[in-house]
Amino acid sequence: MKSIPWLFGSAFLTILLIITGCTDKDVSVEPIDADAQIASCVGCHTNHEALAELADPEDPPEGGGCGGPPPFIPSYDRVHISRDGYDAFKYTVHGALGCTECHGGVDNTADKSLAHSGDFVKHPSTIADQTCAPCHADIVKTAMTSLHAEGWGQKRSQVVRAGVNSFDELPQGIREGYNQNCATCHATCGDCHVTRPPAGGGGLYKDHKFSRTPDMRDNCIACHSSRGGHAYFGIGTGTQPDVHLTKAGYTCIDCHTKNELHGDGKQYDNRYQMELLPSCYDCHTDIESANPYHTLHIKDLNCHSCHAQDYNNCGSCHVGGEGARIYAHQSFKIALNPLRDVRPYKFATVRRAPGAPDSWERYGVEVLADFDAKPTFNYTTPHNILRWTSRTQVDDGQPCYDSCHIIHEDDIYRNRHLYLFNSDLADWERSSNTEIIVDGRLPSSWGTP
Repeated sequence: MKSIPWLFGSAFLTILLIITGCTDKDVSVEPIDADAQIASCVGCHTNHEALAELADPEDPPEGGGCGGPPPFIPSYDRVHISRDGYDAFKYTVHGALGCTECHGGVDNTADKSLAHSGDFVKHPSTIADQTCAPCHADIVKTAMTSLHAEGWGQKRSQVVRAGVNSFDELPQGIREGYNQNCATCHATCGDCHVTRPPAGGGGLYKDHKFSRTPDMRDNCIACHSSRGGHAYFGIGTGTQPDVHLTKAGYTCIDCHTKNELHGDGKQYDNRYQMELLPSCYDCHTDIESANPYHTLHIKDLNCHSCHAQDYNNCGSCHVGGEGARIYAHQSFKIALNPLRDVRPYKFATVRRAPGAPDSWERYGVEVLADFDAKPTFNYTTPHNILRWTSRTQVDDGQPCYDSCHIIHEDDIYRNRHLYLFNSDLADWERSSNTEIIVDGRLPSSWGTP
């Protein structure tokens, strides 16, 4: 007899979801039982003392990819929901579903093992096709193959350098090492909308609130820290915050829309192929004739060649070992554009990437079979834009090119440091970068050796 009211309530909720969709708005549905007894999902997870007592011993995490080990948040804090937080969550569409609807397992028990048994899943969005798709089918369909979720660019780099045709063909050690290190920054739905991403320590972010818009600092930059956030907030020595932050107050989502982040259902080898990627020209229209610099160079140089500041670089990573052996440093380099197939410029800013021939030695691959197939300096678009940089500013009375062209004065070649020469490379990376170094490819009038 008790099943009939439950079935009616479930049918009502299903109709409600169809009508309203999954939103953060409060809905008039009966909340699940909030009785603060241990013998239930809600009772346990709103009781911090009980969670701490039930928690298994754990060590701080190791690894964590390029950003290093994430902050250590004890397991019981990662899953604790405050009473106020639960009271705010329970009347929302997601709250009304009930814990086991998304997480599986067994409710109404004080036995931790039993509660987390059967079809229990800690992070429901890892099976988004089952948990999120019933309400968000279109988003899940594209997100499952997106760059944001799968990191196709990183995977493609390993595939090319290993001399195989697909990620699945890589040696098992590389695949395991990739998942333990590189993949830690690729996101599920929950990492953006419910929890902190693993690189930020993991766990529930604001109790169990579903946030429609990810927080720039605690979600986006938790993963995009060493390059995106580091540059955007002007953390690097001698740099300033990006003008889009200081003048416009832009967050990541102002340029990188949800459609781009969720993907368009296509698989791309690198993020610059993504058709929904933002462009400077989306906002800065009719700039080709705005000044003599643009008129002369807008088709030959990417915007960052003039308007970016020094940005973070590192290299020669030993995955699972000592990490980057060319330590992180602020630098700036212009090279021949390594992505001419998707970006039209002859020259572009490049960033030293972590790859090295022996990066996967700790995972059983002493040397990548075809390491030289890809440059170690990648096309880059640093998020530290200024109108006036060391290259766009010149002293009074000096020619407009004084801060960017290489100028031979006495025994020095001023501004030479801006460009990527063969002499800038370590011995093991020279063969990889022969197609992008500027040696012999700059104007003869510069007189570069």
